[in-house]
Amino acid sequence: MKRISLLITAFLYSGFLFAQTDGIAVCHTSSTRKFAQFTQYADFNAEHENPREYEHVSAAGGQMVKLKCPDGSEANGYLIKTAKASNKWLLVFQEWWGLNDNVKRESEDFYNALGDVNVLAVDMYDGKVAADRGTAGKYMGEFKQERGDQIIKASIAMAGPDAKISTVGWCFGGGQSLLASLLAGKQAVACVMYYGMPVEDVNVLKTLNCDVLNIWGSQDQWINKAVMDKFDANMKVAGKNLTIKTYDANHGFANPSNPMGNFNEAAYKDAFKSTTDFLKEKLK
Repeated sequence: MKRISLLITAFLYSGFLFAQTDGIAVCHTSSTRKFAQFTQYADFNAEHENPREYEHVSAAGGQMVKLKCPDGSEANGYLIKTAKASNKWLLVFQEWWGLNDNVKRESEDFYNALGDVNVLAVDMYDGKVAADRGTAGKYMGEFKQERGDQIIKASIAMAGPDAKISTVGWCFGGGQSLLASLLAGKQAVACVMYYGMPVEDVNVLKTLNCDVLNIWGSQDQWINKAVMDKFDANMKVAGKNLTIKTYDANHGFANPSNPMGNFNEAAYKDAFKSTTDFLKEKLK
């Protein structure tokens, strides 16, 4: 019954996207807003078990830093720098919970696996962190991409004009990963998206400078096959390289902080290896 309910909800949502509101087609809504609209559905919120309580103590010298935005404001990030100077960077984008200690631990896992890459986990919520799904939905619903772009640009500026920039993110952060690679312009060398909402505008995708690895679960009723097929088609029209890795898993399968939820350890480990192999190849 739950699966039937999810299918019906997903179908209704698909219709909702193409409905007309005040004479404007909702299908032109930004990828960020489309993803945020999922929070209107109880089934989507229920897919996210509250994250475990965890306090990260970095063994690699990770620390919170301030970033300078183009508009003069400040943003935050969690930075793990390489022992020797490196122009290789990975920007990590949080799930809808915010930049919590679980994301810091994931960032350190990437740092250890990649070896000579600076890792910056970007705080897209300006210090707000949710411990329950209701608060997470509220924060994601309140998020403004205009502010997000300022934070992303500040992160790119910290990496510097000569940096090779790669990006990765999950859920809300999956969409932000693609947007960050677009903003990075010619500095972008790799983008990884875990079950995130892609940009649909082909003209925007034509400006992308890097290949994309897109990871999703076939049981996901939200970032589903229709979304993936359309992204694949749009990237082909844009003349860009997209690799799609599909797992027999649900939304949030790569989040080890939710062991009682949709976390799928085997899929998570395989996806992590695919991600790090992809990043290593592109960051050469």
